[in-house]
Amino acid sequence: MTGKVPMIRNQWSDKVAKEWCDAAPQTPADQALALRVYTSRLIGMDPDLVMHGGGNTSVKVRRENLFGDMEDVLHVKGSGWDLEVIEAAGLPGVRLEPLKRLRTLDALSDEDMVNVQRNNLLDSAAPNPSVETLLHAYLPHRFVDHTHATAFLVLANLPNAVERCREIFGDRLGIVPYIMPGFDLAKAAADIYDTNPDVEGLLLLQHGHFAFGDTARQSYERIIEHTNLAAAALCLDGPTEIVARDYDKLPDAVVDLRGALAQCGGGADTAPMPILDVRANRSILEFLERRDIAQLLTRGVASPDHVIRIKGRPLHLPRSTWQQGAAAIAAAINSFQQDYKTYFDREATRSSQPKKMLSSLPSLVWMEGVGIIGIGANAKAASVAADLGVQNARVRSVGEDQGGFHPVKEADLFDLEYWSLEQAKLGKSKPLVMTGKVVMITGAAGAIGRVIAATFAGAGADIVLVDRPGTGLQDVATGISKAALAVEMDITEDGAADRVIMAAASRFGGIDILVSNAGAAQTGAMLELDDRQLADAYDLNFFAPYRFARAAAHCLCRQGRGGQLLFNISKQSVNPGRNFGAYGLPKASTLFLMRQLALELGTDHIRVNGVNADRIRSGIVTDEFIASRSSARGIEAADYMAGNLLKQEVEARHVAEAFLMLAQMERTTGHVVTVDGGNVEASLR
Repeated sequence: MTGKVPMIRNQWSDKVAKEWCDAAPQTPADQALALRVYTSRLIGMDPDLVMHGGGNTSVKVRRENLFGDMEDVLHVKGSGWDLEVIEAAGLPGVRLEPLKRLRTLDALSDEDMVNVQRNNLLDSAAPNPSVETLLHAYLPHRFVDHTHATAFLVLANLPNAVERCREIFGDRLGIVPYIMPGFDLAKAAADIYDTNPDVEGLLLLQHGHFAFGDTARQSYERIIEHTNLAAAALCLDGPTEIVARDYDKLPDAVVDLRGALAQCGGGADTAPMPILDVRANRSILEFLERRDIAQLLTRGVASPDHVIRIKGRPLHLPRSTWQQGAAAIAAAINSFQQDYKTYFDREATRSSQPKKMLSSLPSLVWMEGVGIIGIGANAKAASVAADLGVQNARVRSVGEDQGGFHPVKEADLFDLEYWSLEQAKLGKSKPLVMTGKVVMITGAAGAIGRVIAATFAGAGADIVLVDRPGTGLQDVATGISKAALAVEMDITEDGAADRVIMAAASRFGGIDILVSNAGAAQTGAMLELDDRQLADAYDLNFFAPYRFARAAAHCLCRQGRGGQLLFNISKQSVNPGRNFGAYGLPKASTLFLMRQLALELGTDHIRVNGVNADRIRSGIVTDEFIASRSSARGIEAADYMAGNLLKQEVEARHVAEAFLMLAQMERTTGHVVTVDGGNVEASLR
């Protein structure tokens, strides 16, 4: 089967290419840029070609300047843009001649290089051009593509990479020794190209692959052909599976790990906790069982730029360690931290400039029997680390079996991890207030629930949405955040709470805040309700919130860093409404539950609070309900909804803001915030 199925599929389409051109301005430069965007996206959508910034693209065009003169311009991928979704604005134009003139210099600092590139942007507000802009500039081809393809990372890190490259490609690729990205690499690569200008691309040892051509299609198809040739020769069949672990039977040790990471990171209970992302399939689990796992652990990363996301090595947790519990996991983390500090002290002495040590915590974990776990400040960062971890595992495994996995040495990794351009970014961005918090919302597809979810996500939280199947929950999640997790489940089912907590642990490592929002109002006079109706009302409005609170509290206790349980209680708990007894009784019980849990969980630093809302347009307060109530009172619907002391309608966003406020009140527990515009009858006594 080896080599029969291409690893990378050629997705070029004449029809789609024409659509891109038709939608762009009809100048030759903009037509070329449109095709550049199109093929950049084709490359970016395949993780086995580029993974999280591991590549860049460019096109050379001629444009008229303000004086009416034509000048050469290089459009190259800009910092912060993802090739999969790149637009023309993500390929800023840079005047080409000043860049080419730099090649005459003997040396150029990274800071001067960036400054020259920015000074020659056509648009001063454009993002910084790629650090590999000069390499693109020095190659004469109109279109240039650079990838960190899985197959080329295997090839580039073999001990006999030069010989294997010649066996596979003959003289079709130039071979460039490892040099850190920037001016020196650009000059060296251009010199090697000049010795054989007939090559179709470059293999950058221990780094990646370049291909180029006169058209967007030619350059793109060379990327595909070269990658498939390398994959076939190295027995890489099929794409790398980037999959999340099935949360069934996820061990509690994942939650222990999150708590231990927070503990070892220091800070108060309320400090942001790390977010985890667990990946596992058969190949990953088999990789973690390799006999040479201890040797592979210390070899570095598949491409040097990965060190910025996942450090130079992962934390290894064999079964014999994590099965001992949180204390053993914490001890392993402490050992990792000490090793990292020793590495920093050893390498920092080589630098002429002082370095600020990054966090000593791991960014990637190999957890035997569980999976590869990415760690980050938020779900996006954790997902990136997990993706790179999966790719690295495959590159290490295949590379070792093909002759050896031998990436760059420690000193080179340190130079990239502590690159001055990266150090300059430290401390420049302030995290949002809910960064590092995992917030679970039940009833999240409803009018109030979706606003609560969006409000917490807007404050930086990672979100777990829970609601019944058929409620459009996934659409809600997609509209809120790419990272939001939607779990479709009837919360009244046996074991539902434990399964949802396990899903949150698999995706994020655990939870920090539960917003128990789901509920429904069964109407009818008490004397006319049968036992089943009242029992159903209690199942949804009391027992389900209780079970979710219990499961969440067990998770929070295991993490050992506090947390919060929040309940949407309703004014019915203190102010009964006619024919709403089946709703008010369980809500009153939930109010008591909130206070009881606050009493019992305080010593674990778990805060328990609630929101008492009234007359919010939702699944309970429908247009029909509003019309009926306002008609019975002989008033307009708007007056009914504004029937409070403030004479203003209370909206779902006001409820959401109250929950967010409670989430930030670090020394408040057992408290109910009333959000009703002022309803004296429902005042808490």
